[in-house]
Amino acid sequence: MSVTTIDCDYLGEGFAAAYLMREGDRAAFVETNTTHAVPKLLAALEAEGLQPEAVDWVIITHVHLDHAGGASALMEACPNATLLAHPRAARHAIDPSKLVASAQQVYGEETFASLYGEIRPIDEARVRTLDDGETLRWGARTLTFLHTRGHANHHFCVLDSKTNAIFTGDAFGLVYPRLQHHGLFAIPSTSPTDFDAPAAKASLDRIVATGADRAYLTHFGGHEQLEGIAGQLHRQLDVYGGIVAQALADEIDEDALDTFCEARVRALFDQLLETHGLADDGGAREILKTDMELNAQGVAFAVKKARHKLAQKEGTR
Repeated sequence: MSVTTIDCDYLGEGFAAAYLMREGDRAAFVETNTTHAVPKLLAALEAEGLQPEAVDWVIITHVHLDHAGGASALMEACPNATLLAHPRAARHAIDPSKLVASAQQVYGEETFASLYGEIRPIDEARVRTLDDGETLRWGARTLTFLHTRGHANHHFCVLDSKTNAIFTGDAFGLVYPRLQHHGLFAIPSTSPTDFDAPAAKASLDRIVATGADRAYLTHFGGHEQLEGIAGQLHRQLDVYGGIVAQALADEIDEDALDTFCEARVRALFDQLLETHGLADDGGAREILKTDMELNAQGVAFAVKKARHKLAQKEGTR
């Protein structure tokens, strides 16, 4: 099989995937999830009859830890692999100390270890950065790297010529399998600290414009309804952008900002659950709980960032 979906069992089944691409007797991984997921990735490789020495590329769409936390462990297991990363992401793979310290401050060291495991530096000589639009020839296929802001400024997507599929990280939203009972249900990820609604919408359009037949989402799986997903995400991003604009226009006090954003994001999630026939589904609400909280934080952070930029602009006059 040219592309294998690997459920990393992060926070449960169907939340986070990594992908194994096979090209002849060579292999590449897209996403690594956490250090705890690396045995699952290596087991998928073994199931293809390949050894770790056959891995040429370990690709991370961005350095958020549910995408790249296992990169150092996977690179150690695959001695011939090169890590491919966005130019802004590479430095954090080479020296993850700031990333780790920040996450440990949020979660505490014990919870951090249980979620992500140990994250070690990756030798700079084994890391390659890809510019926007850059291509990489690998066997009979060409991989094209597209920088896609909106969720994170250090994010790229990867278009695979052999399957005409695109690996989208978090730039094409979240489509959890357990929420698809009543038709397509997609949500964007607006988590801090780089959320930018216009940039996110431009990235959606760029992904659809590739003409890819399938999108492989990290959260979760392969989907062929690219226009349907993009349409849902566009409409929700308009709402998120509107929350940011309203908070700025109404000059919401800093102390009240989090509550303001949480209430409006919660209302959006309630509306989505109602629309998709899941309003009374406690399991659906539990699945979305963390994303709702993160999305509210991302919107509040976007307001603070916009205010900071405005203050800087005013200060230069």
